[in-house]
Amino acid sequence: MSISVVLFTSDLRLHDHPPLRAALDGTEGTVPLFVRDPAVDAAGFAAPNRLAFLADCLRDLDAGLRERGGRLVVRRGDLVEQVCRVVTEADADEVHMASDVSAHAQRREERLRRALEAQGVRLHVHDTVTTAVAPGAVTPASSDHFAVFTPYLRRWSDHRLRDPLDAPRAVRVPDGVGSEPLPGRSGLSGLAEGLAAGGETEGRRRLTAWLRGGLAAYEDRHDDLAGDATSRLSPHLHFGTLSPVELVHRARREGGAGADAFVRQLAWRDFHRQVLAARPAAATTDYRTRGDRWRPEKEAAGDIAAWREGRTGYPVVDAAMRQLRHEGWMHNRGRLLTASFLTKTLYVDWRIGARHFLDLLVDGDLANNQLNWQWVAGTGTDTRPHRVLNPVLQAKRYDPEGRYVRRWVPELTEVEGVRVHEPWRLGDDDRAALGYPAPVVGLGEGLERFRRARGR
Repeated sequence: MSISVVLFTSDLRLHDHPPLRAALDGTEGTVPLFVRDPAVDAAGFAAPNRLAFLADCLRDLDAGLRERGGRLVVRRGDLVEQVCRVVTEADADEVHMASDVSAHAQRREERLRRALEAQGVRLHVHDTVTTAVAPGAVTPASSDHFAVFTPYLRRWSDHRLRDPLDAPRAVRVPDGVGSEPLPGRSGLSGLAEGLAAGGETEGRRRLTAWLRGGLAAYEDRHDDLAGDATSRLSPHLHFGTLSPVELVHRARREGGAGADAFVRQLAWRDFHRQVLAARPAAATTDYRTRGDRWRPEKEAAGDIAAWREGRTGYPVVDAAMRQLRHEGWMHNRGRLLTASFLTKTLYVDWRIGARHFLDLLVDGDLANNQLNWQWVAGTGTDTRPHRVLNPVLQAKRYDPEGRYVRRWVPELTEVEGVRVHEPWRLGDDDRAALGYPAPVVGLGEGLERFRRARGR
């Protein structure tokens, strides 16, 4: 009797799941396994918002498996040790899993391969599970990865995607393999009040609604802060409850400028993954150093605290930071603005901001988060590394009526028109009476400090 194990990691779905399909084909039984690895907690990635979303995903995955006659096996402990134990308990002869790009994931895969080989068990690692195009599938002639997005996009767009796979109709799990209880949200503290629900069922519901009601207008509205016209599918992509391959196929079938713009964002996601796969150190070190001498964290502590709390005195920055705190999510334009403000206006190390985002974001993805922060800080792949986003001009452009600011900064609700973006113009007494702080730094002062630091 041939038995397989399919190891779920950041691919918590049944639809379009190549490792699961391969594990089921030609075997008499399959063990769907998820391991809660303390190494992830120790590395600081077990943020409450993501743990809650993960619990939703695992419960939904288990429910989907049970509808097909199976169940999810959950273990806690060192991933390699737990997989090997399950292999022994099930008398399995092969393990299937998705590839991943981080240094931790690459080391884990190699450890697992060696351990399984010692047991006479084969490890099959599958690409295009968490990406539409695998890292390394398209490369320039002179390098192992693309360092600039536009040429990558051209090659990525021409690459033929595999066809999506249907969810299995039946999953037979052999007897004798025990499981720990499924985790839940209860007992978790520090959760964002407006945290969204997780799970493949919810992800597919959101995807259907997005394709019907949001995709067509995405090109025109994706930067509209108040309109909230983005897909909000990023948490589902991070946890793999939705397949990027399927998303590209379905968006392209819809067609139009909105679909093209949305697919471009999926290409950005793959772009960052191929950078991190080739340069794992970019998660913590400058991809392209600019010789920055960032302000010492102790010296900048007051400014950092104001930024984290949404009390910088710049309403659009504060609105975005408060949205992050409330929802565990932030509009992409807000991410750009808040990151630019911290790294270039306040001249604070991008790693401090990236860490705060990972502490709160439900879609806190190592490749996207770290490399987007580096892009904004000018230490990454941006071809204009010294650009500085002016929060007032950006606010007037992307929140012209001030609705986004008033939604998240209620102190300014009664300030009319575009004046909401410059409350210092009310005068110190009137601004203070609203309970809103003065700017932590003048934009001109911050710009001059940044230019001086970069030798410009």
